[in-house]
Amino acid sequence: MTIRRDLLRVALWGAIALSIGIAVGYPITLLLLAAVAHIAWLYRRLWQLSNWVRERKRHGAPDVPGVFESICREVDFFRDRHKRRKRKLTGYLKQFQAATAALPDATVVLDARGTIQWANAAAAEYLGIRWPEDEGQRITNLLRQPELAAALAAEGTSPVFEFASPRHEQMQLSTRIVPYGEDRRLFVARDVTRLHQLNQVRSDFVANVSHELRTPLTVLMGYIETLGASTSQAPASWAGALEQMQKSAQRMSVMVEDLLLLSRLEAGMADAAKETVAVPVLLAQIFRDAQALSGGDRHLIALELDHGLQLSGRTQELHSAFSNLVVNAVRYTPPRGLIRIAWYADADGAHLRVSDTGIGIPPDHLPRITERFYRVDRSRARSRGGTGLGLAIVKHVLNRHGASLHIESVPGQGSTFRCDFPLAAIVRRDEDTDSPGAVPTSVAASVELPPPALNDTMSDHPPPGDAGSR
Repeated sequence: MTIRRDLLRVALWGAIALSIGIAVGYPITLLLLAAVAHIAWLYRRLWQLSNWVRERKRHGAPDVPGVFESICREVDFFRDRHKRRKRKLTGYLKQFQAATAALPDATVVLDARGTIQWANAAAAEYLGIRWPEDEGQRITNLLRQPELAAALAAEGTSPVFEFASPRHEQMQLSTRIVPYGEDRRLFVARDVTRLHQLNQVRSDFVANVSHELRTPLTVLMGYIETLGASTSQAPASWAGALEQMQKSAQRMSVMVEDLLLLSRLEAGMADAAKETVAVPVLLAQIFRDAQALSGGDRHLIALELDHGLQLSGRTQELHSAFSNLVVNAVRYTPPRGLIRIAWYADADGAHLRVSDTGIGIPPDHLPRITERFYRVDRSRARSRGGTGLGLAIVKHVLNRHGASLHIESVPGQGSTFRCDFPLAAIVRRDEDTDSPGAVPTSVAASVELPPPALNDTMSDHPPPGDAGSR
């Protein structure tokens, strides 16, 4: 209908111009003048339409029936829909801001460059970031934390990192960065001071109790050994009881020593200096200890070494961690089982791999296996002399050396524990393997096992891709 009306209007103008042109003898000229006038009229109406779209309050819509009227109706429709959508989005934004403002955690909205777009009240309390005074500031200019700069440079959700609040020295914050929307990031900081205090109380309690238990345990063990060795002072009927008492006291002594070591590790052993650790020599000693521990179980224990590969670290701590992994492999591997100890390097860093053909660990226990006193089978662990602290010690030692522990296990088939050290920790030293005290590249020990089993498990340089495979 609107198009027909416009066509009738153009036709009427043309007919009038043609009639007048015929009357005066210039029909073509009058038609051209009528076309120019119609174009000028249309341009004026378009100008009115443009002003009305841009500034509706100051300019009215062109009051012309036809296409212009239809365009104005469509503009009104889209404008009303835009207003409704804008009100809805504004409501959502207000709800979001109200919700985040009520959160006890500090919340800061950042753009892709790390510029502050919004912050709640807790951000001012925890981080010193005030809204709207700090709008447009780079968050790294206000918070000088290397972990924060690294998290902003990385893509995706950052790992959790902790630092002290810039406003309260005693407050510990647990923070992370989460991407959302288009080129937006959410920086969230939570107060974990209470959790740190509880952990400190627990650590202090364990350390103090362990320290206090050490002396009476030493006295008890001394008297038990004296009574057990002297038949004149203890009746023969006491022999079984004294033997059980001695084993229990020894087990308690080992647990106390492990707890003290864990306490020292958690306290940071803060100023313990790093040195060049001759890992091949260290593993050779652990290998010999594993042979002695295996005893009548007659395990096949294979040692594979990169002789020139050493670490920058702390010898005593690394010895504790590596020894715990190997001892666990011996304890939980059935007689005549295979245990492989491999020390090698690849493009990702240095690796210690301890694999066995033992009882394995069910998948649902793996996430908690490094917790202190956590045991998959408590009765079996006690019977084999375990304290439940070995893997906790391993985890703490590796964390102090910037390393990580990777565990893979299949129940009934065995387990693989791999310690991954960064490239920066590697120290290369070329030595003659035939010199006194040198460690051979590959060593194996067993009792009356067929040679093919050794050949199948030995290699001078274990391939990195084999690490952890079952």
